[in-house]
Amino acid sequence: MIIHIATDHAGLDFKNTLAAHLKEQGHDVVDHGAYEYNPEDDYPAFIISAAEATAKDQQEGREALGVVFGGSGNGEQIAANKVRGVRAALAWNEGTAKLARQHNNANIVSIGARQHTEEEVLHLIDTFIAEPFSGDDRHIRRIQQIADYER
Repeated sequence: MIIHIATDHAGLDFKNTLAAHLKEQGHDVVDHGAYEYNPEDDYPAFIISAAEATAKDQQEGREALGVVFGGSGNGEQIAANKVRGVRAALAWNEGTAKLARQHNNANIVSIGARQHTEEEVLHLIDTFIAEPFSGDDRHIRRIQQIADYER
C-alpha cells in the first residue's frame, strides 16, 4: 500500500521513525515534508500535498492512505479535510482509529505527535491502516451524503 505522510516541525523527529516502520511492513512511503526543522513552518502546504496525493492515488485505483501529524493533529486534520475526496479523522486512542476506518472509511489519519508516546502513535497508525471499512449500507449512505455536499 502507498502511505503518504506529512508533518510540521512538531512531528519531524518522529517522521523518520514512522517512515522506517511503515517500510518494514512493506508499504511504499511518500514523504511530503517537512524536511528540516523550522519552528516557523506552515503545516498546511505539507498536509494538503499528502492529502491531494492520497485522494489522487485512490481515484486512480491505487491502494493508498495518508498519515498526517503535528503537535495536536487538529490543524492537520482540518487542512486535510479541505481536499475533495479526503476523509481525515483525528485518532487519539485505538477505538477512534478503528472507527475512523470501520464507519467513516477515513483515508487519512491525523495524530497529535505531542500528545502520545512514540509507541502509542505507531500503534494508532498501525491500527488505522489494518482496519477495513465495514461496507455497511448505513455507512456508505452517510459517506455519500458528505460527498454530495462536498460537490
